[in-house]
Amino acid sequence: MDGELAALAQCGVAGLVCWMWLSERRAASTRERQVSELHGRLMHERREVDVLIAALNDNTRALAALEACQRGLVAALGRMGGSGPGPGSERG
Repeated sequence: MDGELAALAQCGVAGLVCWMWLSERRAASTRERQVSELHGRLMHERREVDVLIAALNDNTRALAALEACQRGLVAALGRMGGSGPGPGSERG
């Protein structure tokens, strides 16, 4: 650290400004790389979330269709006078 201060003192104000500019550029480059990596991860996760949401929508649609079929079967059995559990039958 003392060596850096001595080198800066020899270069004067122009050296100090140059050193500050180089330090800022190095930090900006690091930040830009981090932002790029984070953006890539977010875009990858977004695709995964989109796939999960699509699967959830498909499963919900399938369950709703299954429920409708079951309700239809129960209603048909009730109309036929079957012994299946209908909406008005008592459980024993």
